[in-house]
Amino acid sequence: MNEAVSQKLQVGIVGVSGYSGMELARILSSHPVFALALVTTDKWQGQRLGDCLPVAGAAAELACVPHSEGQGRFGELDVVFLCTPSEVSISLAPIAVAAGTRVVDLSGGFRLAAADYPVWYGFAHGNPRLLAEAVYSMPEVTDSAAKLRAAKLVSNPGCYPTASVFSVLPLLRAGLIEPDPIFIDAKSGTTGGGRKAAEDWSFSEVSDDLRAYRILRHQHQPEIERALALGGAPGAKVTFTPHLLPMRRGILATAYCRLRPGLADAAGAVKQVLADFAADKPFVRIVAPEAVRLQAAVGTNRVVMGAAVEPARGVVVALAAIDNLVKGAAGQAVQNANLMFGLAETTGLLAFAGHMP
Repeated sequence: MNEAVSQKLQVGIVGVSGYSGMELARILSSHPVFALALVTTDKWQGQRLGDCLPVAGAAAELACVPHSEGQGRFGELDVVFLCTPSEVSISLAPIAVAAGTRVVDLSGGFRLAAADYPVWYGFAHGNPRLLAEAVYSMPEVTDSAAKLRAAKLVSNPGCYPTASVFSVLPLLRAGLIEPDPIFIDAKSGTTGGGRKAAEDWSFSEVSDDLRAYRILRHQHQPEIERALALGGAPGAKVTFTPHLLPMRRGILATAYCRLRPGLADAAGAVKQVLADFAADKPFVRIVAPEAVRLQAAVGTNRVVMGAAVEPARGVVVALAAIDNLVKGAAGQAVQNANLMFGLAETTGLLAFAGHMP
């Protein structure tokens, strides 16, 4: 433990009954430094968290309180995780910051420039001043550890941008692929759409089917380009298409790219660049491209990556797989919070094991 952290840090989850909130509760219930002290949900208010979720220890005895009550207790916390819709996060974040609490926001409320919100989210941003102060952090990509130590508000990346950015960033940084055009085809399990009742997300509509959605108008497209720029690859032009998989968890992003001309050993260069990228990153695994699969990532905070090269045609296909609720949401949020308080980024995140098959 960092010497500056001599006792448990008090943390809260706003929106614990949503999928990201549920996953956060699972992670934080066994975290060695963060102690879950507040969980809010109108849906489960009055019940013990352990009666609603399979968590153990002190977290199981925690009473779920309504959102209105939780706002008045922000000042008791060291950090609060907002697992709320974007517009709700925009209204809650300044209340928490004013109470002296640090914030990790898992919504899209603080991910883009203010001018982008009417175009991609359909509303004008309600707090552009706080938006300008927010630190957008994908830890392995944005090199944000120093900024996180002082950050009052951290914007946690979206699940699709996380998988998409990892797939191509090392190759862009090394100048191995052209930044324009890049085509990304990403497929996600149904939990990526949130915990809501809607006909399009019902079992009968999703099962035994595969479909694209929000084609050329998904809010994660500009976020992918912004995260690439923050990660040292400005100017990338991405066409992004999401697809809905008939399963609960996981994202597989497949990027189609053009090789830069004049590379003597393109396949060798790509292999070396990926190995170098993963060398100091405990959550990144490089595998053969055919081994990039959801089972290798689901249930963990890992990013599983690989790429295939066809030099004769000048083509690279780059892939990345993640768990949309862990690395794509709650796990990355805890990773960011760890860095905010000077902890090792892996704290509380290494024990999760997936399953194969």
